[in-house]
Amino acid sequence: MHDISVFSGSAHPELAAEICAHLGVPLRPVRTQRFANDCIEVQLQANCRERDVFIIQPLVAPVQENLVELMFMLDAARGASAARITVVMPHYAYARSDKKDAPRISIGGRLVADLLKTAGADRVLAMTLHSPQVHGFFGMPVDHLHALRELAGHFAHLDLSNTVVVSPDLGNAKEAAAFARRLGVSVGAGAKQRYADDRVEISAVIGDVDGKDVIILDDEIAKGSTVIELLDRLRERNVRSVRVACTHGLFAAGALKRIGDQPEVEEIVCTNTVPLPEEQRTDKLTVISVAPALAEAMRRIHNGESVSSLFGEPKAPVEP
Repeated sequence: MHDISVFSGSAHPELAAEICAHLGVPLRPVRTQRFANDCIEVQLQANCRERDVFIIQPLVAPVQENLVELMFMLDAARGASAARITVVMPHYAYARSDKKDAPRISIGGRLVADLLKTAGADRVLAMTLHSPQVHGFFGMPVDHLHALRELAGHFAHLDLSNTVVVSPDLGNAKEAAAFARRLGVSVGAGAKQRYADDRVEISAVIGDVDGKDVIILDDEIAKGSTVIELLDRLRERNVRSVRVACTHGLFAAGALKRIGDQPEVEEIVCTNTVPLPEEQRTDKLTVISVAPALAEAMRRIHNGESVSSLFGEPKAPVEP
């Protein structure tokens, strides 16, 4: 790993430092300054010439600030003659802008992907994109990881004999089914319709959930409206307990407290793709690190090894 240079933007330096600790390489310094006219300037303070450069920057709030900083870092690395530049983007906020569902609106997921390529990105390493089509927005190679292995490992120690995994909607049902297979349990899904960013309706829950221990699995939780609505439907089915799991724990506008205050909810589990201040955390929250997975993927990218084989589903046992 001697010819690798890893830099981090301002979005999540703690995750970047943890990734570098697993890789056994230093996190290279970056200087960002803001001028009187509110423009920023970014300087990568380490050699990039003919090196394999990785820039770690999840797109989290303030999203626009972090996006511009990322593009400036990409431009700086390209101008410094980097051999290859990989964006390590644990959370891609614009992945939710993936279709034209109203007249005269922009498709932000595709536009931002184009901007990253124009700024100098040669490759993207992402985790749990909101929908499969977002992968195709990038005009460059994308290694798309998921956190199902890490989340399943957390729940594996529980008694799962009466457990069912429930997806809040049919769009995430495939991921929920893969997660359920890892745990060896059944799967269900909510019939959801979204009317606005914070207004959803789940008319029914498909699957056998009556009297069960439920693990709700979603890709991200922002305001928590979907989870609260799903909990109402599960309550009508007399579920025994609920645990909530997601990859990206955004927990905006007090969502973490609202979900944790629900009496059925025993635990809320997320990963550290998104920084979550200590003062916002509750006793019910468990945060799982994805730094080892991202570090191993970066090592394999650098060495030209397979990434998909590392994060695929476990093979089923062969019958005798």
